[in-house]
Amino acid sequence: MIKTLKKLFGGINLTWSKLIISAIVAGILTAVIAMIPELHYTSFNAITVTLEVWILFGIIIIMNSKSNIDSALKCFVFFLISQPLVYLIQVPFNTYGWGIFTYYRYWFIWTLLCLPMGYIGYYMKKGKWWGYLILLPMIVLTGYSYQTYFSDFLFNIPRYILICLFCACMMIMYPVMIFEDRNIKAVGAVIGGIAVITLTVIGLMNPPVYSTEILVNSEDHVFDDTYQVTLADETYGNVKIIYMDSVEDYFVHADFKKAGKTVLVLESPSGEKKEFDLSIEKDTYEITQK
Repeated sequence: MIKTLKKLFGGINLTWSKLIISAIVAGILTAVIAMIPELHYTSFNAITVTLEVWILFGIIIIMNSKSNIDSALKCFVFFLISQPLVYLIQVPFNTYGWGIFTYYRYWFIWTLLCLPMGYIGYYMKKGKWWGYLILLPMIVLTGYSYQTYFSDFLFNIPRYILICLFCACMMIMYPVMIFEDRNIKAVGAVIGGIAVITLTVIGLMNPPVYSTEILVNSEDHVFDDTYQVTLADETYGNVKIIYMDSVEDYFVHADFKKAGKTVLVLESPSGEKKEFDLSIEKDTYEITQK
């Protein structure tokens, strides 16, 4: 398996035709993933919003390029084809239509950065210690993704476990796969391993909380601070009634600790109860009265 992986990092005859076909395939697959609702809030959706998988693509291109110019141009062209294609395919199926291309601005900036990054990244192939310093920003970006998705994993167990494992493995394995020098391999793997452990501990010590207002005092749902509000399953978090001076009204405030489905119970001073089905995700919720 190690030999197979090593071939990805320098053993491919990466012609321009192979690069273009790969860019088209990557763009199509990413667009399809983005359009499948069942893949939202899963590891598979990560490729549509964050960099870690695209960093892997970039490193593979760099390690299979023949010169610094070749590396820069191939990284640039790969992203120049794949990223607009992701949005172009979605246009007929997205409510924003052509407006979805506003999200391309972020990826276009990274596409332009591929020119200097591909040029400089080529020097990792020299196998020197300073080559690891060139690799280090890519490991840092992957580490940032790991921290984000590990927090999402804690909120949505077992969702995001695959992308967490991918990021953790890449932080450790990139120097092992890229460099031939055993000392660079060992030190790089140890640094990556320490980073993974550190970020994991930080995540465990600071579990994610999704804080939001989920219900407002209105004609349909009248309440004030004399009412009681609870969750049928308190493991999902805490809820309370608050008064917001800015709007001079009462709200049900929630601090959610995990995703899933539970029931919100609103009880009046006289004992009358209203129940609401509550579906929680990492950054959104749905609430409907029973």
